[in-house]
Amino acid sequence: MSYETIQLEMRGAVAVITLNRPTALNALTVAMGQEFRSAMNEALERGARAIVLTGAGRAFSAGGDLREMQQLAAREGRLEAFFDEPLSLIHECVRLIREAPVPVIAAVNGVATGGGCNFALACDIVLAAASAQFNQAFIKIGLTPDCGGTFILPRLVGTKRATELLMTGDMIDARRAAEIGMINRVVADEELMMEAMGLAERLANAPTKALASIKRLIEESAKSDYNAQLKLEHKAQLQSGQTKDFREGVAAFIEKRPPKFTGG
Repeated sequence: MSYETIQLEMRGAVAVITLNRPTALNALTVAMGQEFRSAMNEALERGARAIVLTGAGRAFSAGGDLREMQQLAAREGRLEAFFDEPLSLIHECVRLIREAPVPVIAAVNGVATGGGCNFALACDIVLAAASAQFNQAFIKIGLTPDCGGTFILPRLVGTKRATELLMTGDMIDARRAAEIGMINRVVADEELMMEAMGLAERLANAPTKALASIKRLIEESAKSDYNAQLKLEHKAQLQSGQTKDFREGVAAFIEKRPPKFTGG
């Protein structure tokens, strides 16, 4: 499938999805949401065992496209036009990241603001270039957050820091974001994609079903108590214990050799 606002490249078992509206700082539009949804599905259909999400040009994403918001409102004659189906579509894209059965790694190459910031934070692992910056810009235009910002940010940095970031909209650099646990780590600008691809390839060679189960368990932990989570872990381990990769892992351990996981 061909795309206009997204680039999809398969590099072996790793899919690289690039937000591709560089002149608009990769601002999120309806078309981009539709193409992102298609690209995620296509990547999985083509056998991706890990996905890298990044942006073209000097930004990761500037969040929602305010010009498109105004155009939709003018065309439909009501201000809330963008906040109906278009916002639901963008939220569906965030859920696709969270629910993907493979690891999704954000390679944040520049500014990630508003919904663009939360797109990055929705990913399982976030690497950022040293020049990258993050903020929750919604308050700057009188909006409340979207794309899961009020869910994920407090869980990453704690309630007090999240409240400050959400209420002020202050920009923080990549190193500060790493210090407070908002992202995983910072790398030199010129090494960002090399580091992201190296990690993605490592995870693509890992036991895919076990990774998918870990993602689900982490999601469930946000709403489980300790005993409920133990039960979920028990069930998940029974399932992973029946996979080909588990049998291969045990055999490799006993035979003192590197395992060769196939995702089965």
